[in-house]
Amino acid sequence: MLKDITIGQYFPGHSSLHRLDPRIKIILTIVYIVLLFLVKNSAGFAVSILFLVVCYMVAKIPLKMILRSLKPIVPILIFTSALNVLFVSGDHPIFDWGVFHITQEGIYTAVTMSIRVLCLIAGSSLLTYTTSPIALTDAIERLLGPLKVLHFPVHELAMMMSIALRFIPTLIEETDKIMSAQKARGADLESGGLMQRARALIPILIPLFISAFRRAEELALAMECRCYHGGKGRTRMKQLHLGVVDGLACGVMVLTVGAVIALNFLPIPW
Repeated sequence: MLKDITIGQYFPGHSSLHRLDPRIKIILTIVYIVLLFLVKNSAGFAVSILFLVVCYMVAKIPLKMILRSLKPIVPILIFTSALNVLFVSGDHPIFDWGVFHITQEGIYTAVTMSIRVLCLIAGSSLLTYTTSPIALTDAIERLLGPLKVLHFPVHELAMMMSIALRFIPTLIEETDKIMSAQKARGADLESGGLMQRARALIPILIPLFISAFRRAEELALAMECRCYHGGKGRTRMKQLHLGVVDGLACGVMVLTVGAVIALNFLPIPW
């Protein structure tokens, strides 16, 4: 299961999405997330899903990577969908028994909620798949630049966010190694009740925390050795510039948002 978590991973490439300005990618990702909550019928969901599929095809991200990023949230989606199906009330009942009331509205809520969450995770993952941590840091710092007037530590915040995002795959890999080592020593991590499994995690969490603090100390020492003193007066090797491709990407997103909003006014039952 840990190997299925792909949050924070970057897949180098030369596609149009990889070459987009990271600031534009962050803005478009936010717009797409908002778009998912504006959808009100199946036609709008179809347009949103088609847009995401085309983006993944352009980025040339393998299908197995997309499925791996969605696999960890499937149990949560199944649980919440079951709650929506069984307990959401409506005017069109399908099955009624005791406290369980299955209605068309409950099924619709479960389906739309699942689609929104899956598209949200896939859309957010596409940002990290096609943007390096350094470019992401520069983009966040530039977008939050106006807050410097209020003496807000923009550079430090962007650096912390990018470092945290970058170390998610590293910590996941470290956790997997520790679990494998504990299993090789005879530790039972998969059987027993909830409390037994919780106690079995203690031999994993302690070395994981120690490893995390050690990596943080090594990173801080490396930054000090390179005379890092924050964002004041720093220059960038790669300057961010908007191009024609960025304008085309914004235009496509505007058309997608307009299409979804227009479809919301059509008399589509679902």
